[in-house]
Amino acid sequence: MRVLIIEDEKRLASNIASSLRESAGYAVDCVFDGEEGLYMAKSNPYDLVVLDLMLPRIDGQLVLERLRKAGTPSPVLVLTARDERQSVISLLNAGADDYVTKPFDLGELIARAKALIRRGKGHSSSALQVRDVQIDTAKRQVTRGGKPVVLAAMEYRVLEYLAHRKGAIVSKTELLEHLYDFNWERFSNVIEVYISGLRRKLDDRSGELILTLRGQGYMLRE
Repeated sequence: MRVLIIEDEKRLASNIASSLRESAGYAVDCVFDGEEGLYMAKSNPYDLVVLDLMLPRIDGQLVLERLRKAGTPSPVLVLTARDERQSVISLLNAGADDYVTKPFDLGELIARAKALIRRGKGHSSSALQVRDVQIDTAKRQVTRGGKPVVLAAMEYRVLEYLAHRKGAIVSKTELLEHLYDFNWERFSNVIEVYISGLRRKLDDRSGELILTLRGQGYMLRE
């Protein structure tokens, strides 16, 4: 999953980004003013936007309003100070999905971020199941037929994303856009490497579970 943080306090933005990368395994982009944040959020398919209210150039309220007017569907988690409660109400009415009040616990923020991403993908539970494969997104653990499957970090992230989109064709481009941040140099065969590793570790060499559609992408079969 890929997250955009729009926060002008660079140290806070860095702390949030590090926590999301380490605790949730997300790809994270950080920008430090509303104008750049609006551009990035409209230009990339983020699974979540973390939005501060008090931003230079364009404030958080206007960023959100313009995102929703443009039809950007990404869930938005608002960061707010205690004296901005009326602004929070306005933002929720304008299309924000949740908020946390500064100072906040990073563990709570990560839990709220995961919940918003799950709901954005149409899932209410942290447990995903596709046939006999179970994925615990809270613990980032996988079992097949009740037996643990040990995956590398990127293999897990590919599998989790496919599970959120089970039954749908997911292109290589879509996977790259949701699994890597803006600064990553894309290599054409990296997704094939992860899919190959998943098939081997899930005992799916025949493609019974992960289907490859030549020229289109991949599908996790229901």
